[in-house]
Amino acid sequence: MTELNARDTATPLRTYDEAVDWINGLIPFGIRPGLERIETLMVQLGNPHQRLKFIHVAGTNGKGSTCAFLTSVLMQAGYDVGTFTSPYITKFTNRFQYNSEDIPEEVLLKLSNRLRPLVAEMASTPLGSPTMFEVSTALALLYYAEECYPDIVVWETGLGGRMDVTNIVTPVVSVITNIGMDHTDVLGDTIEQIAYEKAGIIKPGVPVVTCVSQPEAVKVIQERAQQLRSTVYLAGDQFSYRRLESSKEGQGFQFTGPFRDMQIHIRMQGVYQCDNAAAAFMALEVLRQYMAFMLDEDDIKLGFDNAFWAGRFEQISGNPLIVLDGAHNPEGAESLAKSIIDVYPQKKLILMMGMLANKHHEAYLQHILPLVDTLILTEPDFRRKMAAAELLQIVERVRPATAKKELEIIVEPDWAKALDLLKSRTEAEDLGVVSGTLYLIADVRAALLHQTDSEKGW
Repeated sequence: MTELNARDTATPLRTYDEAVDWINGLIPFGIRPGLERIETLMVQLGNPHQRLKFIHVAGTNGKGSTCAFLTSVLMQAGYDVGTFTSPYITKFTNRFQYNSEDIPEEVLLKLSNRLRPLVAEMASTPLGSPTMFEVSTALALLYYAEECYPDIVVWETGLGGRMDVTNIVTPVVSVITNIGMDHTDVLGDTIEQIAYEKAGIIKPGVPVVTCVSQPEAVKVIQERAQQLRSTVYLAGDQFSYRRLESSKEGQGFQFTGPFRDMQIHIRMQGVYQCDNAAAAFMALEVLRQYMAFMLDEDDIKLGFDNAFWAGRFEQISGNPLIVLDGAHNPEGAESLAKSIIDVYPQKKLILMMGMLANKHHEAYLQHILPLVDTLILTEPDFRRKMAAAELLQIVERVRPATAKKELEIIVEPDWAKALDLLKSRTEAEDLGVVSGTLYLIADVRAALLHQTDSEKGW
């Protein structure tokens, strides 16, 4: 360890805020795919991940909701469940949950002080400093292996799969929700390339459940599973589900699987949530059939019905009627459009959106603009935001072929002022929707719920 690093870590972090500031201070090291740094940390910590059972969840959209379904059902059945997800909507501790309760701040502080000298030491080696997400992942593994001892950990990938830090674990079942065009700068710009990265979570002999639908993506996953002698449970093949009904109270579907059939009701809105719930159900069936998990029908039904995930087609206000949805890529926008038509037909739509800077907003807008009556363009409070004026240029390019002729466009870079506009423009018979990056959703949600302790972040 260099003299500077030794001096930096000699004084322990004293508060929760200092610990979070230290972890977030690693953000400038960026996203660096690869497992070398996390593997080195785990060896130094005694490989805590090897003492835990995991359900590893990857996919372009729907990972968080799938994790919520899994957690809710397993808890309802009496199991102690760790849940590691990102990004977080309200508070940094959200990402480390045990039985749906956040990690205590004092435990996060204690584990941060344990990791800090190891991080400083690694920073002085050719490996370089661990990233924010690597340290968060290491902290989660320590928390679950040495502090709260869950029966199983629901474990969400951060980005991709194959080279994602979370891929250090060997799960008892893997889930790949879907494949879409997102993070193409890291994962590749074709469905096959992205599928290859997601399929990287498949481990030898470990079953994998997927609702992936594109033939080229299915082929990649099946070939990878065959190489590793892993059983694939593919939606439409080994299991199926049929949506039965939808109302403002939720929706139902009929699940048909290799081991049993069941009718399920979920309160989460959005047509895509049936996909996520069906994938979770199949993964739970694998646990029940091959891992001796006790999952009674009543517990399964109640667990699915009670599941909740913030910011995904979430009605946050009734007067005015406002829905939050973190759709930020083309597939998410397509699902959002279908859900609006399904749940709130014939309503005038006022859409507020803010995005990060990446290259798929044209396709996003092509899906959603045909429904929009008033479009409010704003900016998330985040370092990689896209300027509202730049987003307007994309809208104007897409508009002639997609938008209503009378579409009204408002540009308000300040998201709080944009939210005031949305509320004032959304009348009794209208629907207001806030969509785009979850960094925007987090701020808007905190404002509408009057949450003063919202931290939000990746």
